[in-house]
Amino acid sequence: MAFQKAVKGTVLIGGGAIATIFGLSQFSQYRNKHGNLVYIQAAEPANVPMKNHLPAREDQLLALQNTSEFDVLIIGGGATGSGCALDAVTRGLKTALVERDDFSSGTSSRSTKLIHGGVRYLQKAIMKLDFEQYKMVKEALHERANLLEIAPHLSSPLPIMLPVYKWWQLPYYWVGIKLYDLVAGSQCLKSSYVLSKSRALELFPMLQKDRLVGAIVYYDGQHNDARMNLAIALTAARYGAATANYTEVVHLLKKTDPKSGKERVCGAHCRDVLTGQEFDVKAKCVINATGPFTDSVRKMDDQEVANICQPSAGVHIVMPGYYSPDNMGLLDPATSDGRVIFFLPWEKMTVAGTTDTPTDITPHPIPKEEDINFILNEVRNYLSCDVEVRRGDVLAAWSGIRPLVTDPNSKDTQSISRNHIVAVSDSGLVTIAGGKWTTYRSMAQDTIDAAVQAHNLMAGSSKTVGLLLQGAKDWSPTLYIRLVQDYGLESEVAQHLASTYGDKAFEVAKIAQVTGKRWPIVGKRLVSEFPYIEAEVIYGVKEYACTVVDMISRRTRLAFLNVQAADEALPRIVDIMGKELNWSEQWKKEELAAAKKFLYYEMGYKAKSEQLTDSSEISLVPSDIERYKKRFHMFDKENKGFITILDVQRVLESISIQIDENTLHDILNEVDLNKNGQVELDEFLQEAKVRERKEYVPLYLCERPGDL
Repeated sequence: MAFQKAVKGTVLIGGGAIATIFGLSQFSQYRNKHGNLVYIQAAEPANVPMKNHLPAREDQLLALQNTSEFDVLIIGGGATGSGCALDAVTRGLKTALVERDDFSSGTSSRSTKLIHGGVRYLQKAIMKLDFEQYKMVKEALHERANLLEIAPHLSSPLPIMLPVYKWWQLPYYWVGIKLYDLVAGSQCLKSSYVLSKSRALELFPMLQKDRLVGAIVYYDGQHNDARMNLAIALTAARYGAATANYTEVVHLLKKTDPKSGKERVCGAHCRDVLTGQEFDVKAKCVINATGPFTDSVRKMDDQEVANICQPSAGVHIVMPGYYSPDNMGLLDPATSDGRVIFFLPWEKMTVAGTTDTPTDITPHPIPKEEDINFILNEVRNYLSCDVEVRRGDVLAAWSGIRPLVTDPNSKDTQSISRNHIVAVSDSGLVTIAGGKWTTYRSMAQDTIDAAVQAHNLMAGSSKTVGLLLQGAKDWSPTLYIRLVQDYGLESEVAQHLASTYGDKAFEVAKIAQVTGKRWPIVGKRLVSEFPYIEAEVIYGVKEYACTVVDMISRRTRLAFLNVQAADEALPRIVDIMGKELNWSEQWKKEELAAAKKFLYYEMGYKAKSEQLTDSSEISLVPSDIERYKKRFHMFDKENKGFITILDVQRVLESISIQIDENTLHDILNEVDLNKNGQVELDEFLQEAKVRERKEYVPLYLCERPGDL
């Protein structure tokens, strides 16, 4: 059957296509010799001046309240909503955007971090002869090239390996991947190629080598999704859009059209979530770009309207960086239940996902243990048996809700296309739904085109193709060297700042604190294992960060990389933000509690703690186990299920013992078997067994000061 499937796929493609692919491969060889030919023809430059400085959130709120009427009001600050704001304002339209949470707080920050056309969508287009799927892939590949060009500091090409374990699959997958190159045309990032078994293992040494016959490598893009979303929103604000996060729509405003006698949407009644202040925002056109919450806004317009979105949950996990090469991803094209799993290096860690299951709509999705274990099992299938894939290696996990467009003929979400739709209601509400991260710009263009036509707005064509986002103008791959030389930053920190803020990295470096050390001169880290520095918290407030969760998840990505490290950084972040935003002590406590709750439920802490067991193959007598469990809980006062360096420091301070932080890190690292930055109960008991055998009791197992 498998062979028949391969033959069917090959026959469908046809001999002419194969000949064309051969020509493409010759073209690719030429390109590889003569340089990259990927090029985006920029649109006409925007005639709207760009502000040198970002307006404060307070000024943006005043603009929303005091402007008599906007041309467009966009509800939703995700990638699509922010893209709509940028598209509209650069056409010269008076633009407003409101977001009830933070920019990119929903699906846009919880993606697979890929900028891609969709290899599997192309497969569906071919196998089902679906021209709509083909057009979507073609459009996405164009948008991929555009995104890599307009934000080079936040995005880059990434080679992805497709391992092959059956000989017949080599020509089958090779033809499919070559078609992917062909559809990209001149915007192909780099030609795909075939690897021998030995070469594949050389590039991806942790790969399962049994039965491996070779591999195919193709190229897609990768980005920092939350920072990309933020860059779009900030660029729109600098062009003059009145954008405000933590501003929710209470209800839509309507008025009667004197010509038709029908009610028309003419704005929204909004509320500042942080202060409770309410106000009206008038607009000629209101755009609904709320992702999974599309139908809730549509029902504000018409209670009887049928739902058009079918939500699907996608869970991802983050594991230590040693699980994947620094610059090579992995694609599992056919998991045990037919899904596709990516295994990718990201921010010096490894991200794996995603799942695709129907879900309820919620602003706070929680990763399920069954989904985490599904991903882990699929990872085990593709990694060498020498690599022990542990549940404890999951440093963070999250769930994102995809706003898929409902297909009434489909029984499950996996067959639903990510195509987007633009709909205009009888009252004039413009809704953009569906789509995917990569195509946010073309989705925004289609939306504003529809708004201009439906509401007779005076605007020209879209100006966003080739329009550089904030941070891109003066960025270069060597910009970080200037940060090191001019400010005395660590090289790792400088590279991080350059790849996060682009040419705005100098603004962060200018406010970095002196360390008091010989080197680095400036740049105090929030946690020692990651390059995030305290100055980023101050700068993040200028980027409209209003809560600690904003800071750990979207201004920095600490919560997405290691929840334990994020937890350790919370007290310092609360102090810095409290000073910048004049928080009271009570407000600080509430922010700290909210951030801990976010980490516990939405970033995988809860699922991880529920996995703790009492045994873990530890050969201690029951009385010893109970004794060491009591010692464990002496450190773990909050019943988190693990011990951190902060817990150890607290206990040591209570018994008047002082040990420098580096030594404590070394101690915990010795016990931290899975190297996830925390000591769990099973690791603690495992270490106790070793110490009992050696008749040695280390500092962190002591029960009383006298034990020392």
